[in-house]
Amino acid sequence: MRFAVLADVHGNYLALEAVLADIKRQGVTEIVNLGDMVSGPMDAHRTVELMMGMNAVCVRGNHDRYVTDWTLDEMYPSDRLAHSQLTPAQMDWLRALPHSAIYRDEVYCVHATPDDDNTYWMEAVTPEGVVHMAAIEDIEAKAAGIPQSLILCAHTHIARSIRLRDGRMIVNPGSVGGPGYRDVVPYPHALEVGTPDACYAIVEKRDGRWDVTFRQVPYDHEKMAALARKNERAEWANALATGWIR
Repeated sequence: MRFAVLADVHGNYLALEAVLADIKRQGVTEIVNLGDMVSGPMDAHRTVELMMGMNAVCVRGNHDRYVTDWTLDEMYPSDRLAHSQLTPAQMDWLRALPHSAIYRDEVYCVHATPDDDNTYWMEAVTPEGVVHMAAIEDIEAKAAGIPQSLILCAHTHIARSIRLRDGRMIVNPGSVGGPGYRDVVPYPHALEVGTPDACYAIVEKRDGRWDVTFRQVPYDHEKMAALARKNERAEWANALATGWIR
């Protein structure tokens, strides 16, 4: 079994196109998509159009939910922009996506955690805003009751894999289209990937064990930074251009 895992495109269709081209070059034919396809200050319509044509296993991210379920007054600025760009058919497609999915009976797929689409699984945040690896006990507690040997999650935009003490593996593929952001939950903090490249993962099962390869794909990130700047999202533009928020 060999497949690609992507997540957190956030309306960055150029990054998605580059990743899909790289997946094809790697000879991979199956894709799992972990959500947050929209809500970046770029092009949600074009991004979802690509996603709908991928024939991938997809779950819904928290920002996909915000765009389909929240009122315009409740939405963040990038959510409102994405909402204005999407067709009714695209909204229906996003709304119908599940919170979680099982891929080929062996892989549990979710955007964030089984209980909440806006909670970090492998990371924790201090009251001072420092993001760090969560305690293994807390990570394992969120995985309780999941029988699959591979767990896929996203949400933090940080590529990471860990093995639980019972042998199960958790993988976050990183972000295709959002190399940095700020959040206020549970405390104000920033997450920065440190590269403007599009990130995803290829996962393969070999001799009963999961093997993960993280890939970083160059693309015309300056074009997307310019679009974010045009849409008056300076922090997004800085992150897209450099991988850092400044």
